Amino acid sequence: MSIAEPPAPLPGRPDTLGPGLRRILAPNPSPMTLHGTNTYLLGTTDLAIIDPGPDDPQHLAAILSAQQPGQRITHIFVTHAHLDHSPLARRLSRESGAPVLGYGDARAGRSEIMQTLARGGLLGGGEGVDHEFVPDIALEDGAIIGAEGWQLRCLWTPGHFGNHLSFVSEESVFSGDLVMGWASSLVSPPDGDLTDFMASCQRLRAVSAKVLHAGHGAPITAPKARIDWLISHRLGREAMIRKALADGPATAAGLTARIYTDTPASLRPAAERNVLAHLIDLCARRIARADGPLQASAQFRLEPRMGGREHFD
Repeated sequence: MSIAEPPAPLPGRPDTLGPGLRRILAPNPSPMTLHGTNTYLLGTTDLAIIDPGPDDPQHLAAILSAQQPGQRITHIFVTHAHLDHSPLARRLSRESGAPVLGYGDARAGRSEIMQTLARGGLLGGGEGVDHEFVPDIALEDGAIIGAEGWQLRCLWTPGHFGNHLSFVSEESVFSGDLVMGWASSLVSPPDGDLTDFMASCQRLRAVSAKVLHAGHGAPITAPKARIDWLISHRLGREAMIRKALADGPATAAGLTARIYTDTPASLRPAAERNVLAHLIDLCARRIARADGPLQASAQFRLEPRMGGREHFD
């Protein structure tokens, strides 16, 4: 279920979301970004930029021109190293003199199993990764950063991406691509990790937030309800995959064709990556296993103790 989206804001125009908080939409609409990337400007004098977005000169000019008299950009925060979120950080840093802050480079934060699988090179993935991203300041989980008029608490929330951070500001959270209202997040191994995704959703749910400001789409004004739906949605997909595997071994591609029957063709590759993420999670939990090396093209089957339709009827 997707939350109904209001009309798209105009790219390049600062929209006020609340006291000391503005949003500028980047001009990069796509099936994976909705209207485009949300860049947030937090503060009234010292400005924090959250997710500067793609390396686009038009968007850079829009961010710089949004500075009002007496304002200056002092910090540039990046939720994660995808090409629609982080590349403009370096150019914006050069123009403003502000440091870039993030969890780590594009490989930081991967779980041990994803590191192992990535070294094998058999998973594919790597969609839209900003491989050149390196923050000036690496932020630890729980770090608190502030300036005149604002303070952010950093939460390491891997799942959509290993180096994904969410930022807590009083009763608001900048949730990047972990939780969005218009769609569920892509989880594409080895950068995405479904086990981590589920844990991060639970962690974010425990934050007493009244609104989530996501990387794409409108603010989410019922955070717990949205997170509950995302968790339920993933558990439902897992149940569908397990039920399909009870009929016999299958590949991620085969399961995708069987399960995602109403998904547009443009989103089918992303759906297949999500299925692969589920299969890796099931293997880690010893519910399923791959025939041969664990790779994107592998055939998967339920472990014998999990087989049989009685588990799903």
